Amino acid sequence: MSDGEHSSDVLIVGGGQGGAQTAISLRQLGFGGSITLIGDEPEPPYERPPLSKEYFAGEKTFERLHLRPATYWTEKAVTLMTNETVVQVDAQAQTVQTASGRVVRYGVLVWAAGGSPRRMKCDGADLAGVHSVRSRADIDAILAELPGVKHVVIVGGGYIGLEAAAVLRKFGKSVTLVEAQARLLARVAGPTLSDFFADEHRAQGVDVRLGVGVACFEGQGRVSHVVLADGERIETDLVIVGIGITPNVAVLASAGAEVTNGIDVDGRCRTNLPNVFAIGDCANQASKFASDARVRIESVPSVSEQATTVARELTGQGRDHDALPWFWSNQYDLKLQTVGLSNGHDAEVVQGDPATRSFSVVYLREGRIIAVDAINAAKAFMKGRGWVSTGASVEVLSQ
Repeated sequence: MSDGEHSSDVLIVGGGQGGAQTAISLRQLGFGGSITLIGDEPEPPYERPPLSKEYFAGEKTFERLHLRPATYWTEKAVTLMTNETVVQVDAQAQTVQTASGRVVRYGVLVWAAGGSPRRMKCDGADLAGVHSVRSRADIDAILAELPGVKHVVIVGGGYIGLEAAAVLRKFGKSVTLVEAQARLLARVAGPTLSDFFADEHRAQGVDVRLGVGVACFEGQGRVSHVVLADGERIETDLVIVGIGITPNVAVLASAGAEVTNGIDVDGRCRTNLPNVFAIGDCANQASKFASDARVRIESVPSVSEQATTVARELTGQGRDHDALPWFWSNQYDLKLQTVGLSNGHDAEVVQGDPATRSFSVVYLREGRIIAVDAINAAKAFMKGRGWVSTGASVEVLSQ
């Protein structure tokens, strides 16, 4: 091995939930080989979902977000390479190269590189004061600017945008939320839930604008106005863009991995490349719970299950992954719990009264339950898990 080279039996690229859980599961299942984890941030692995919730709101310190104490990685003989980005994979030589020039040889490669925030492509998108939410550094940058901020424009009506809006209202900031589609959460929920959250955010003082896109951002060095597609100019001190992620697949695609809306993997998270697995936000996997042949699920529970699937495969305990997808979101005093994938539903049934702020929405396809959204309704969520996992018929709702 030449100077600057490192070798590892299992090399994990990605220091988020998926990468960390792969290393943890390997050790839990008795894997005794060497493990190296490469992450592009300076911190050891930490939870991302609380960034736009508890960490942003100041309810959790960053140390409480660590997936394991810093000493864990040393105790379990997991080598952490922080502040490193993999820029090349040679699947034949079984090596990766980082941006700093380091070469790491692997026996097995686990690609858990996640995704990057989708950027606005309009004029002014690079102005100071225009932020994304994906890392600790992103939130810290926003928090550093907030004391001098009165008005914030949020672009995107998905989970990230809505959670950020709730925290900013708690801070007393004036918030305008702009969503290009006709309703909030249009990609992941039905009209009933969309309308409920639009009404809730408006009641909390958020100016929700639906069905209008952003034309550009204006400002002299720093953003001062958001110009909407209809020509309206909204004055602002800060912008948060939450319009989804782009899966980090380019490097592995260049190495020959098959990619269709993510890196195509089989039931055990194997790519078409020898000894290369992919999991998490960048993995496109078949699921019996999806309306399409393959689906890329951006969910902590899903990536954790995929990580365990890889660990089982590498320790001779392999079995296909097809875990039940579930998600959650906290906004104001509302806890949303979702099980299943509602895409492709042809009917929805509301159980309970949304006015009570405790209800559920059951999604059906051809008379079968495919997903449940539960608002402040833990029992409905638990029932939903059973219904979705078995593909229960609509008749169970009247029992």
